[in-house]
Amino acid sequence: MPSQTNRRTHAVFSLMIAGLTCVSASCRSAHADSQPSIQFTRVPVATQGSSETLDPIEGRVRGNLPGQRIVLFALSGVWWVQPLADHPFTAIHPDLTWKNVTHPGTAYAALLVDSHYSPPLTVNTLPEKGGPVVAEAIIQGTPESKAQTLEFSGYRWQVRQTPSDHGGFRNLYSPANVSVDSKGFLHLLVSKKGDNWQSAEVALSRSLGYGSYRFVVRQNTELDPAAVFAMFTWDDAGPPREMDIEVSRWGEPEDKNAQFVIQPYVVPANTVRFEAPTGTLTYRMDWGPGRVSFKAIRGASDVVAEHLFTSGVPSAGSEKIHMIVYVYSNKHHPLEHGFETVIEKFEFLP
Repeated sequence: MPSQTNRRTHAVFSLMIAGLTCVSASCRSAHADSQPSIQFTRVPVATQGSSETLDPIEGRVRGNLPGQRIVLFALSGVWWVQPLADHPFTAIHPDLTWKNVTHPGTAYAALLVDSHYSPPLTVNTLPEKGGPVVAEAIIQGTPESKAQTLEFSGYRWQVRQTPSDHGGFRNLYSPANVSVDSKGFLHLLVSKKGDNWQSAEVALSRSLGYGSYRFVVRQNTELDPAAVFAMFTWDDAGPPREMDIEVSRWGEPEDKNAQFVIQPYVVPANTVRFEAPTGTLTYRMDWGPGRVSFKAIRGASDVVAEHLFTSGVPSAGSEKIHMIVYVYSNKHHPLEHGFETVIEKFEFLP
């Protein structure tokens, strides 16, 4: 029979084992609770991808280690790294939150990665957790709110509400800066709210294709150099098919104040600069297969500027006409005053 001393020793040893077992279980539980994870706290709307739109996206992480970062993707056919191929990483703040902007998509993904992860521009399938990918979260975009529209010149136009990266930085848009007056004239306004400028943009609700486009614009060329007014085509569903009539000095007071453009503008032959006078001007864009001609006309027949492009002209697709006023980012000559452009009439002949 064991002695009293041996029984006491055995009891103490059993308690120690039980305690260790309990501690081990607690550690496993705590370890499970501290597994790295990602949460979204702000998600953009679910919509088709667009290279000109940037929306805020935010979230937080748990269980991350120093040096780890977030990589964002947006789904538009394939997964595209966000916000830009040369800026694919999103920092995690000391309070464990993260925030950035993203181009739109139908769904969004956030990866918690270590320093060995090299983000691709696009992927058909997101990488699985493991190796340099520490955690992953995927979420559908929020339902898109009903677009605000208005009638102008016999056509229905959609009013922009989401930010964009026009002008080299994030431009905000306010539906309140778009209106049609009692004469049927369209007003587009850039105004200051708090510390931010708010721009205005409308887009035709349907594509018109090849034909003759005519804009009658009440022009004020005594604008700040950083002010921009533009009429252009843009295709959200395919290649951009962008052609522009732009009124701006692009932040340089000595530059001419207007231009006709087919994209990409970096090709010297794709941009024709001219000086647009103050007053009411009619701008025309006559577009057909392989050719587009532009004109700026004062009065009935005084041609201020004209040009015919026959190289690099986009073919018709799902493009729509846009009209916009916004702020161009120029550190030396930032925008100082709000401004307004009035479009008296829009016409189209196929």
